[in-house]
Amino acid sequence: MSLSAPGIDFGQPSAALRLWGGRLSARVNPRVLAMAALLALGAVAIGLVTLASGEFQLSPGEVAGALLGQATAKVHMVVVEWRLPRTSLALIMGAALGMSGAIFQSLTRNPLGSPDVIGFDSGAYTGALLVIIVLHGNFYGIAAGALAGGILSAAIVYILAWRGGVQGFRLIIVGIGVSAMLTALNSYLLIKADLKVAMTAAVWSAGSLNGMTLERLGQVSAVLGIIVPLTLLLGRAMRQLELGDDAARALGVNVERTRFGMTVLGVALTATVTAAAGPITFVALAAPQIARRLCGTSGVALLPAAATGALLLAGADYLAQRAFAPTQLPVGIVTVCIGGLYFAWLLMREARR
Repeated sequence: MSLSAPGIDFGQPSAALRLWGGRLSARVNPRVLAMAALLALGAVAIGLVTLASGEFQLSPGEVAGALLGQATAKVHMVVVEWRLPRTSLALIMGAALGMSGAIFQSLTRNPLGSPDVIGFDSGAYTGALLVIIVLHGNFYGIAAGALAGGILSAAIVYILAWRGGVQGFRLIIVGIGVSAMLTALNSYLLIKADLKVAMTAAVWSAGSLNGMTLERLGQVSAVLGIIVPLTLLLGRAMRQLELGDDAARALGVNVERTRFGMTVLGVALTATVTAAAGPITFVALAAPQIARRLCGTSGVALLPAAATGALLLAGADYLAQRAFAPTQLPVGIVTVCIGGLYFAWLLMREARR
């Protein structure tokens, strides 16, 4: 791996990253990388504070000892078996939501273009609900149902928004309408379901990290371990699409194939989170825009958005556990409260434009 200074002024300091003797190369922005690293460190710091806090308070040394396998059985159980799965999933799923939001905001070229606004989250939730209520499926069945529901809702939104092409604002308006109809359908499914199943699904629908286990951590990590690398591989083509379809084609990008692939991957990211913890809203909306402003870039980037998403969800989960202790709130309630304010500000800002 090598970094070499460019000979062309790209408007911001940048460097060429070359791997494996130049067979794989990319241009990177040192400020973006540094900010992504700082955001990731902040997210990890919140995670470590979460591991140490609670009814059973622990010192940083005890937490480190438990993570290194050098703690007592009691401390190991509290840190590794009880707290670590929830904290790790908050970081991992927050990063997944941040990347998903970055994908759709890039494709629509609009800060409102996130999966929870344009209906893809609602579609994933509908697919997951059908598996839970009708098939009583396990995690992988729920994940498959959420993915199918998200892709189907994306297809419906694209078809309804198509007018010789898809404009970002029209896609968002149609998506909001489809989301409203899917929300009504989800409410109907809960009303018609068996009471016990409906209560379980209703609690899950709030977006909760309560009761997460090492097994669930392994399942989510396995699925995202496939999706995230594929997303990063298409990240360069995603940025080229922001130049416009004609410019992207001139640079050798297969526009429709890339757009379809990014849509599927973006839905897969949010569907995995929905399957594991229920719909967690507004992280995908806010994270890419916060990251863009911190990095000073003209468009959204995947890595800073992922780091910001991890930071937001880890912070929201800490508040969900500690703000009303000993009662633990679903993390989705906290993200709705925070994200609702951000959404209102963003709507007013876009309206003034």
